[in-house]
Amino acid sequence: MEKVTIKDIARICGVGVSTVSRAINNHPDINPETKQQILDTIRAYNYVPNNSAQNLKRTETNTIALVTKGVGNPLFAEMIETAQRHVLGKDYAFVLQQVEEEENEIEAAIRIAKERRLKGIIFMGGASQPDAGLLRLLNVPYVFCTVDSRIPESLSGWGIVAIDNEAESYKIVDYLCRQGHRRIAILTAFAHDTSIGKLRLDGYRRALADHGIPYDPELVMHMRGSGSLYTMQYGYQRTKELLESETEFTALYAISDTIAIGACKAIFDSGRRVPEDISVAGFDGLDLANYYHPSITTIEQPMNEMALETSRMLFRLIREKDGRLRHIFPATLREGQSVKRICP
Repeated sequence: MEKVTIKDIARICGVGVSTVSRAINNHPDINPETKQQILDTIRAYNYVPNNSAQNLKRTETNTIALVTKGVGNPLFAEMIETAQRHVLGKDYAFVLQQVEEEENEIEAAIRIAKERRLKGIIFMGGASQPDAGLLRLLNVPYVFCTVDSRIPESLSGWGIVAIDNEAESYKIVDYLCRQGHRRIAILTAFAHDTSIGKLRLDGYRRALADHGIPYDPELVMHMRGSGSLYTMQYGYQRTKELLESETEFTALYAISDTIAIGACKAIFDSGRRVPEDISVAGFDGLDLANYYHPSITTIEQPMNEMALETSRMLFRLIREKDGRLRHIFPATLREGQSVKRICP
């Protein structure tokens, strides 16, 4: 019999993954009837929670938790490995907690910090404006990595390691405009996104405005439904829909390289070419984008440097037991073969 997952339990009970997690962890913020239904379903299906954080109940060592949001984003894989290597090198235990798109990463961290022995927390991905009330409930130092989160100065014991997502997004859209493009579509996050997707959409809008190009909602393709955002499948499906709508555009900007590659596939399948018919730009600077054909013009983030600085910053906060630290790295526009200059 195939192993039952927490997503299966959530689907069977008609609730979210975070609600199942609250029931498992005996969290008070859950309806008693819902909790009983979930527990009964868990017993009926012999579900055993398979969460690496569960092992922390038994550990007596110093432990760092890394909470990542955006499970499908390959950008995080290399960064997680770098952070983990540095943490383990300090003789600390390391636990990875993945959070679904619909879950609140701060709430997840609070539950882990209450139930396990933690010395610090790394957030990878997540909201650019996290709930200050929830942050006050964290009793250990924490560092946000990849998102320049807005944290009240009244709080302490926190750090931020990121790029300026809005400015870097502006940079690549400005580049497209300077190549003569005025009809630039964007594949972005959910309409209600408050994280990287929002920041990169803001940069897109500001670049258009500075070039005197009107903002056209028909060229803005938001993520819909559920599932992972930073995937080729998302890029393919939304680009296919955009092409079938017969909306005119000469360039497409995807907020990640994986989305951009999916978009290229949809363009090819429609009988068009990249960049001869439609130019494509991405974001992140993944190796995959460099070896793809045509190579993707993108914004390259210094991933390893950011991950290493994140773990170093967290240990500094643990050591000094206070602080408000912030390190914004510059990113680089990496020109590939996927953008064509056109006559204005």
